[in-house]
Amino acid sequence: MGLHNLNSLTVGVPEVEAVRGYYEDFGLTGEDDGWLSTTDGGRQLRLVPAPHRQLLRIEIGVDDFDDIGRIAGRLRRFDFAVSQMTDEVVTAVEPVTGVQVTAKVTRRLIQRPALEAGYNQPGLVRRPEARAPGILREGAVRPRRLGHVVIGSTDQAASRHFFTDGFGLKVSDEVRDAAAFLRCSTDHHNVLVTRAPVNYLHHTSWQVEDVDEIGRGAMAMLQDHPERHAWGLGRHFIGSNFFWYLRDPAGTFSEYYSDLDCIIDDSLWSPGVWEDDKALLSWGPPPPPSFVNPEDLAAHMTGAHSATG
Repeated sequence: MGLHNLNSLTVGVPEVEAVRGYYEDFGLTGEDDGWLSTTDGGRQLRLVPAPHRQLLRIEIGVDDFDDIGRIAGRLRRFDFAVSQMTDEVVTAVEPVTGVQVTAKVTRRLIQRPALEAGYNQPGLVRRPEARAPGILREGAVRPRRLGHVVIGSTDQAASRHFFTDGFGLKVSDEVRDAAAFLRCSTDHHNVLVTRAPVNYLHHTSWQVEDVDEIGRGAMAMLQDHPERHAWGLGRHFIGSNFFWYLRDPAGTFSEYYSDLDCIIDDSLWSPGVWEDDKALLSWGPPPPPSFVNPEDLAAHMTGAHSATG
């Protein structure tokens, strides 16, 4: 099946303008109609009013109308209700979290690599007689595209079933009885579904050029707002990517990442089932308790809103 991209997210927040300003600082470009764009992926984040932070919609890119038909068939086979279907779109609601998921026929995203000298290594000099490009960069960091979204689900197995058996996402890795890393592209993961006491949006993740851009972006975000810091700099074990997490005014984490594992040939990748101690970290500072269990989850469970950050 021709799944190829995580196209966009629609997120509900209590204070749209404050959160929009945060993501413009983060490096997304605000559009006149309310969308926020990346340099390569285009319009990838829409913010709308809601009583508390929540993921409302995910859009996934597919190749053609045959893919739409196949997804619709799979959804019906597993008794998931199709709420919308045309030659170019099929939509269903994930029954546990209530997130609306749409597959839409879209062109494949083609990204061009940066034409910069590489990193020097022991015995391999890729950058003779030249300073590292990362120290010479100027201007704001701009994410190149949306990478993935992480959803907490009160029935993780059922949510996983919807995405894999219904929409055809593939499993890259799992944390035993806790989380599933799912992909709709060659990225290691585009949707991560994790076990949680309440359904909620944990974080969104945005691709930048390399670890220098992660550092530059995070430091710029923290210069006048140190309260935005959540966790980083580090490198994940599952997915392998460098990361730095910040927190937006609604309490959702946003991640700069680079150097994520990619799966081009499915037959050459073996999904693993890992224990909790391997899930998050290869190196870096330990995750703070508020990252694993965000401080506003109790408010989510009672239906109240408590913005953080």
